Amino acid sequence: MSKIVVVGSYVVDLMSRTPHLPRPGETVLGGPFKMGPGGKGGNQATAAARCGSEVTFVTKLGDDTFGREALVHFQKENIDGQYVKVDSDESTGVALIAVDDQSENSIVVALGACGKITQADIMVAEAAFAEADIVLLQLETSIEAVMTTINLATKHQVPVILNPAPYQKFPEEILSKVSYITPNETEAFKLTGVEVTDDETAVKAAGVLQEMGVKNVIITLGKKGALLYLGEDQYKFVPGFKVAVVDTTGAGDAFNGGLAHALSNQVPLEEAMKYANTVAALSVTKIGTAPAMPSKKEIEGFRSNV
Repeated sequence: MSKIVVVGSYVVDLMSRTPHLPRPGETVLGGPFKMGPGGKGGNQATAAARCGSEVTFVTKLGDDTFGREALVHFQKENIDGQYVKVDSDESTGVALIAVDDQSENSIVVALGACGKITQADIMVAEAAFAEADIVLLQLETSIEAVMTTINLATKHQVPVILNPAPYQKFPEEILSKVSYITPNETEAFKLTGVEVTDDETAVKAAGVLQEMGVKNVIITLGKKGALLYLGEDQYKFVPGFKVAVVDTTGAGDAFNGGLAHALSNQVPLEEAMKYANTVAALSVTKIGTAPAMPSKKEIEGFRSNV
């Protein structure tokens, strides 16, 4: 079984449906309300574990009800939480999510404890890094945690997938140590200054990212799928799948978790992206983030019919 280390955020998702996303100063009546496990790190760890990988998750929780529920979730999903830290001075993170009738979403994240992950919190997990097939992380935590994770993975010659979401500034020289980068259109624009509006601008942005140091560039394009860019004359658009969309929240996390699973099992990159597109497509057919991640059985069933 492949081994993946996921470093990043865990937050509790507080989600409500609403006819439309509120405008400034507007109160909108919504419902129903759902609460469940989330955060980009937690979502990606859940997605990879449900695909069938052995996942070790490094994060930080508050010493509160939400934190205790998180530990139950990790156990239920067979996620190794031995390196999850509990901070008695911080609360467990929360995400306030509104999803409208068109399945678009608006999210506010209060990171709490997982925004305070330190170098020491990462270093205690070095044994897991040494045994990993791949390391997956995001920017939904401290830059100290991001830098430490990438450097530790490099020390043990473990490939790194960086999902630069949500975007925040970081030392760009670290990108030379990143094996795969997976921004969406917005994150690609913030990283490169190239606004991604069509295929041509997506390729241009990917080229800039490669010049910044990352060999394998993947730009996710929502329902269109994703762009794989390996060089000026080596790029391909890998199409997504048409499904009945219920909630797009967490689709990018599903993609990254699926990608990590496939790559850790030595699946060729383009085929790994097709697998990741499958995981993402199935995730948007259900409400929620981590709870909406598809099972291995669901993924295999879908793939056998396309």
